[in-house]
Amino acid sequence: MKDALPAAAAIELIHAFSLVHDDLPAMDNDDLRRGQPTLHIHAGQAMAILAGDVMMSLAFEFISEATLEASQRVALAAELARATTAMIAGQVYDTLGGFEPGADTRERLELIHQHKTAALIRAACRMGAICGQASAGQLQAITLYGETTGLMFQIVDDLLDITQSAEHIGKATGKDETAGKLTYPRLYGEGGSRKEIERLRKAAHESLAKFGQAAGPLGDLCDRMAIRTK
Repeated sequence: MKDALPAAAAIELIHAFSLVHDDLPAMDNDDLRRGQPTLHIHAGQAMAILAGDVMMSLAFEFISEATLEASQRVALAAELARATTAMIAGQVYDTLGGFEPGADTRERLELIHQHKTAALIRAACRMGAICGQASAGQLQAITLYGETTGLMFQIVDDLLDITQSAEHIGKATGKDETAGKLTYPRLYGEGGSRKEIERLRKAAHESLAKFGQAAGPLGDLCDRMAIRTK
């Protein structure tokens, strides 16, 4: 759907902004991203910060200029803003803490990943549905799909950090364990993490039932994300 391309570009700009800032020395301090030097290594910290800033503003500029109904553009901007705020909150939880007193380890772990990763994937699904003028029921179903696949994606990412080499996945590995970060493998072990991936994969497929055969590509995407190795 050509009319959805500005929304797709917008969410990828937010994603790229998050990666550039996440790699900075004050955050994860990574030298490698997708097998290439990270932006602050290549062009300096000032450019990396400014590049991230401009990608965020461009995302909303793209949405404002989309050839969609005004109500759709407003809904898309609100959806992306909420997801961006949630993603940043997840980074705060992951990097600085700030959990509610009494939150147990599982609650803290899910809070991090529901914000840090799942929020943006959920938004990508919902924004596509908004562009396609989905009904309330369809939007609810695609929201559940986005939440389950988003959380699954992060668990797979946690596993790759301990099972794959930096050369294979194109970024530093083992850093979460070294930093003592809260991850699914650390809490549940590799076997428990794989069981959770399978539970979420099944839940994602169940959420697509009302779409019938039209949801085939989304089901395939979920399956590929569940077994990815990089």
